[in-house]
Amino acid sequence: MKIAIFGQYYQNYTKPIIKDIFVFFNHNNVELVIEEKFLEILYQEKIIEGKFATFSTHQDLNSTFDLLISIGGDGTILKAATFVRDSGIPILGVNAGRLGFLAKVQKENIGTFLQIVLEKKHTISKRTLLSLVTSPNNSINSDLNFAMNEITISRKDTTSMITIEAYLNGEYLNSYWADGLIISTPTGSTGYSLSCGGPVLTPDVKSLVITPVAPHNLNARPLVIPDDTEIKLIVSGREENYLISLDSRISSISNNSELTIRKTPFKINMVEIPEETFLKTLRNKLLWGEDKRN
Repeated sequence: MKIAIFGQYYQNYTKPIIKDIFVFFNHNNVELVIEEKFLEILYQEKIIEGKFATFSTHQDLNSTFDLLISIGGDGTILKAATFVRDSGIPILGVNAGRLGFLAKVQKENIGTFLQIVLEKKHTISKRTLLSLVTSPNNSINSDLNFAMNEITISRKDTTSMITIEAYLNGEYLNSYWADGLIISTPTGSTGYSLSCGGPVLTPDVKSLVITPVAPHNLNARPLVIPDDTEIKLIVSGREENYLISLDSRISSISNNSELTIRKTPFKINMVEIPEETFLKTLRNKLLWGEDKRN
């Protein structure tokens, strides 16, 4: 088995997690290829020894890899997706962060869950992504014009609202007067969209969510739409530019640019452990069922 390793380092909290992972794979004679910058940190912190093969771009990952392990939180997994892209390599998240819906493997269960993956007793959850095209072309990196969680439009350099005209498959929907607008995948429905009042979608739902951020028109509510819908947005405001983010990647866009958002032709494969289902994660993270009256 050949596994790519990518991660974030959170000082002493992450060190025992990383050591456990490397001890397990070394014991099972698994070939490891480590992201270049992450390996530099591991050497610097004296967490591992010896020589390892490395990767630095998505072009270094191909069909010879069985898995990519992401060590960190959900944000680390979103960055890992930029390496995997359309290669089909499954991602397994090991949680070294705090509140995480994607990083399923907890530090207490590393050995048990990695053994499940090694024996291929896991399943795959296919996650929808969104792509973005701007007209005229702005500062969006065409090589990274996709998002696994959400695409968000928000105001910049002002406390004034922006106006976002939204069209679905060419038909006018609404003009949102708000601080911003979130277009979320089912995966991203438990992120920024949820904190702005959006609904939770299970990962296998073929839908997207449009969620306004602090709307002035109070009758504007989150809207669930089919995931094959083409969304066009035109933004205007008092400032010359506004911000657009694709997960954690932020760019500045000029007023009256046209944004076209569609589902990407490829999906990200997330490793699912039988003992760590999405519903169990919801209960644990949102404390559902903790009310003693239930």
